[in-house]
Amino acid sequence: MASSLQSLVDSIVSATAGLPDAAALARWSPELSGGIDIRILSDGSWTHDGEPIHREGLVRVFASLLRREDDGDYYLVTPAEKWRIQVERHALVGVDCEQTDGIWKVLLNTGGRCRIGGSNRLHVAGSDGEPFLEVPNGLSAQISRAAWYRLLDAALFDEERAYIISAGEEVYLGATS
Repeated sequence: MASSLQSLVDSIVSATAGLPDAAALARWSPELSGGIDIRILSDGSWTHDGEPIHREGLVRVFASLLRREDDGDYYLVTPAEKWRIQVERHALVGVDCEQTDGIWKVLLNTGGRCRIGGSNRLHVAGSDGEPFLEVPNGLSAQISRAAWYRLLDAALFDEERAYIISAGEEVYLGATS
């Protein structure tokens, strides 16, 4: 691992004393520290200086510090630093879905889970034609084919549409004709 990446990791661990929650991340507003050559590829994998980041724990830490701002750019943010990174498509990938106690959740490639519905709107087809979910801090998660098929398998149908119910809310999956 490059020393600059290790320095960033050390800074994050020192500044956050663990993984921050989404609400804390949204409140942090440090000045821009610059850009760092971290890229999230369209398949959800992460690279640094063009080399894959293989340490899953490191990707999870970075993902927990990631937000997209009004300028459309993505940043790794701590209380003291803000680093711009590049995202090719979506910051996260929804690799599976599950329903527990009437609430549908998407399992993310970074290990987290995000509820479907409410402020986490499910989009049936984005600009690339693929479904995605809005998640906290301005991010989005592409829904994998396997996760999408799990949702479709559980879908309810009426004359015009397919939908699921998550926390009492009807979530549209698509037209039936």
